[in-house]
Amino acid sequence: MSDPFVVVGADAAGLSAASKFRRTAPDREVVVFEKGRWISYAYCGMPYFIEGLVERMSDLLSLSPSEVDERGIDLRRGYEVVAVDPDVKRVTVETADGDRFEQPYGDLLVATGGRATTGPFDVRGLDGAFTLHDMDTAAAIDAYVAEPDEYDPERADVSAVDRDRVERNAAMAAPETAAIIGGGYVGVETAEALAERGLDVHLFHRSGHLLSDFGAAVGERVEAELTERGVTIHTNAPVDSIDGNDRIEAVAFGIGDDGTDAESLAVDMAVVGVGIRPNTELLDDTGVALGEGGAISTDEHGRTNLPDVYAAGDCATARHAVTGEEAWMPLGLTANRAGRAIGATIAGDPTPVGDIAATAVVKAFDMEAGRAGLLDEDEALEAGFDPVRETVTAGSRSGYYPGAAETDVTLVADRDTGRLLGGSIAGPDRAAVRIDTVATALEADMTVGEVERLDLAYAPPFSPVWDPILVAAKVLNGKIDG
Repeated sequence: MSDPFVVVGADAAGLSAASKFRRTAPDREVVVFEKGRWISYAYCGMPYFIEGLVERMSDLLSLSPSEVDERGIDLRRGYEVVAVDPDVKRVTVETADGDRFEQPYGDLLVATGGRATTGPFDVRGLDGAFTLHDMDTAAAIDAYVAEPDEYDPERADVSAVDRDRVERNAAMAAPETAAIIGGGYVGVETAEALAERGLDVHLFHRSGHLLSDFGAAVGERVEAELTERGVTIHTNAPVDSIDGNDRIEAVAFGIGDDGTDAESLAVDMAVVGVGIRPNTELLDDTGVALGEGGAISTDEHGRTNLPDVYAAGDCATARHAVTGEEAWMPLGLTANRAGRAIGATIAGDPTPVGDIAATAVVKAFDMEAGRAGLLDEDEALEAGFDPVRETVTAGSRSGYYPGAAETDVTLVADRDTGRLLGGSIAGPDRAAVRIDTVATALEADMTVGEVERLDLAYAPPFSPVWDPILVAAKVLNGKIDG
């Protein structure tokens, strides 16, 4: 056929789009190119594999290549799309053997994801230093932290795994001390995983509290939990270098502007988790418009400014539910939802990809945390709001019912209109899932007063009469009215 739907990237957004398209338009060809061997894997599950909560790497796969084939999708692994010519609607593909060919398309989806940034650190060629952003690295870390005579190679039970890398790391003496560089999602989750594997873990973060996007109240609760579990926290402590010859030996941190006051911590493992960057190089020189974070700018249906070219997932922007402006927030649901919508649109059923509110949850041992919307005062001011915030502590269940725990809720609203702008939550008793109430309220443009009047469920095992979200809304509403 001359008008196939061509997808670049075979993970969340790409295969969601291909699958939806195939079901909706069964008579039209769909081709998915993936430059690597891994497809459709749960990136967010990798720390839990390293921790040992997930027993087999195959448990993190949503679809196998054979299952993709059964859906009627032409999946080609080891095929890298190296150029796009939007004028003639054709991509250039390079095989693992170095051969090149041209592939025409009727519609094109770029779902190339993102890659981990390492800041000033180069972890390549340094044993014991890792950046956790792919399954091969997860398998290598799992092998590295095990004693050579205790490692179970059956844990990495997927044919796509880099066996040479796994075996090399499995043969090394197990580390005792690890440095985690970056106190965001990856840093916190990896700190828990390595501590549970018996390592002495040090977590470094350049700002004053962990999980910066969640706000100070959440960061303090998470830091206290990690500290209690034996993780050493270093805040306001940017790491300046990772030192070692063939294998990591130390990290240097705390160097002042004048080069003094440097400290060195001896370690035999480091994981760098300082952020990700969208993979957009494929569209260089095409005239594609880029937006927030350097990601590919898209409209409400995932279209780029190039004809019949779409983008979704960690490489693409979407509209923010609160500001209405373009935003880049690389999260799992965003990718899956956008891919599915684009597949429907290209098949003839125009479907919006949906707004995003940066809704996210994370846990550190028994402490749960969630966030949604605008929490940063400067971001709210820049968006044209006059932010007012309140943080309250409330019980997670009726006080007399076993298991009740303190839950911290922060809500932010616009002083002039009372509109809810964002919120965060932290606590050990089912706190994280409560952030969905905030996310729903943000999508509905609700005021704090309207949130206060929500008819949320009550029964002693689940919630006090006034759910913590309602308590926070009541207090914040009083502050606005007062």
